[in-house]
Amino acid sequence: MSKPLLLTPHRWITLVFALPLLAIIATGLILSFEPLVQVSGISGPAIDSGRIVELVKRYDPDGKARGLSINAASQRMTLQGAGAPAIDLATGEPAAAAGSSLPDLFLWARVTHERLLGQAWLVTSSTIAMVSLMVLGILTGLPRLRNTLSGWHKGTAWFALPLILLSPLTGLCMAFGLTFQSGAAPAGGGGPLALPDAVRMVAASRELSHVVSIGARGGRMMARIYEDGELRAYAVNSSGVTALPRNWPRLIHEGNWSALIASPLNVVTSIALLTLLSTGLLIWARRKLRKPRSRSNKQLGATVAKAA
Repeated sequence: MSKPLLLTPHRWITLVFALPLLAIIATGLILSFEPLVQVSGISGPAIDSGRIVELVKRYDPDGKARGLSINAASQRMTLQGAGAPAIDLATGEPAAAAGSSLPDLFLWARVTHERLLGQAWLVTSSTIAMVSLMVLGILTGLPRLRNTLSGWHKGTAWFALPLILLSPLTGLCMAFGLTFQSGAAPAGGGGPLALPDAVRMVAASRELSHVVSIGARGGRMMARIYEDGELRAYAVNSSGVTALPRNWPRLIHEGNWSALIASPLNVVTSIALLTLLSTGLLIWARRKLRKPRSRSNKQLGATVAKAA
């Protein structure tokens, strides 16, 4: 297939999905920093499980909270789905609003990244479009590296190809439920635990300052805990705390397999994708603006020739 035939769908797909892709890539860039923020949050002092249980019962007496998140560095806890404010673990009182701005930003970015305009299909179709753009770009052949807009566009695509291709592919794996898990999930022991009981169970074998969240997910109680820079998922039931098989597409896509390495790589990936999208649109805009000018110049030349 000739290069012009490949470039035509490449341009049209970019134009159709430009705005959704911009939103997905921009929110992805914000979320790229989340693992680093989470790792910095586990550097605080030890947290007493009794204190956590006491505050859960005080701020959620009806047991409506789906779970909780902990930031040991700032000594704050947030209940999920209970309508309660962020809680200061030291005083037991609602934390200052400024302290919850960053978690709120990450929450907004995640919701937008996963359900753009409330539509998960829009994110999935835009991600498929992103992969299609990359495949079409690869088929056009190796680039000639020049200090031009087109040169930077092609150079960025080829030098960052492993990163920019892995990001949407792992996103599609998550969308379609492909986990590539190496083992079976542990069987649950009895019914789901209440949140205070789950906190006690986790605290019996793990340091709560390393816990990012504990809550109900997929019909079972789960905990997400940082261990050696990796965010591991654990099932929490009456039998104990059991490590779940690694969901590699999620670990790679979110940068949680090693926060200090993967998070900067995700930042680079997002910047590369923004560069490709912006330079691609600029190349198209310059080409469209150049055509009317060239036509008007030809018409002017023809008029001068006739007059002569």
